[in-house]
Amino acid sequence: MSKELAPYQKNLIDLAYRDGVLEFGLFTLKSGRESPFFMNLGRFSDAESMSELAEAYAKAIHEKYGEDFNVLFGPAYKAISIASSVAMKFYELYGANVRFCSNRKEAKDHGDVGSLVGSKLKEGDRVIIVEDVTTAGTSMEEVVPIIKATPGVKILGLMVAIDRQEYGKNKYTTALQEIKATYGFEASAILSMRDEIAPYLHENGYLTDWEMRDICSYYMQYGPKEASAKETEEVRVEEPEEAQVEEPEAASEQQVADDAPCEEKDTEEEEHYGNPT
Repeated sequence: MSKELAPYQKNLIDLAYRDGVLEFGLFTLKSGRESPFFMNLGRFSDAESMSELAEAYAKAIHEKYGEDFNVLFGPAYKAISIASSVAMKFYELYGANVRFCSNRKEAKDHGDVGSLVGSKLKEGDRVIIVEDVTTAGTSMEEVVPIIKATPGVKILGLMVAIDRQEYGKNKYTTALQEIKATYGFEASAILSMRDEIAPYLHENGYLTDWEMRDICSYYMQYGPKEASAKETEEVRVEEPEEAQVEEPEAASEQQVADDAPCEEKDTEEEEHYGNPT
């Protein structure tokens, strides 16, 4: 069974699936990985869909930070429209008049000079970065120094639409976890692919069993390896051979439970299906 979701989370999944923002098939990512799913927030391109997207961001940010911030920063280019839309929606929902700001890929040397567009940052600002999807965290390498170039500015956190929940630069942590460890601020998502989106779509008939198996197989390869799982595996190696033989089914069930949402497995079908990757 999928994780209990808030109404705005369910609405965002339905909207993303309906508008083709979420696609399922075979996609080659910038990293070179072949993924069974892909998300392109740029396909939210009308007033209605952007309003719904902005509402999801605003509610997720309010749940996480309340109103204890005053600037939304959207890295160029896709997140520029996200930052402005979320700022307006936040005001509509909560009455907080937060500012919004974005970076330019190239600084202007005439007119509105500098590397920032929108509200200029100033000492004492408390900033939340909004972005579509973070797979490797490379955009943070660019925007964090730009934001911190203004003395006295504090970055409270990052909010993305979807956490792909795959490992980043090492195999034990996701990109969002690495961002928190590297920069010291929170990194959160409105939704997570493995734990929330895929189970929800599967239970509501949008994803087939075969598509779910593709997703499970992908996470077996690219999902972060938990330290606890590693330690458990080391303990199992040390167990007496007799103990391993006595309870093979229980161990298998536990492994399946740990790999949710891949818990619904059919052994006979899997033998014929093979490894989709």
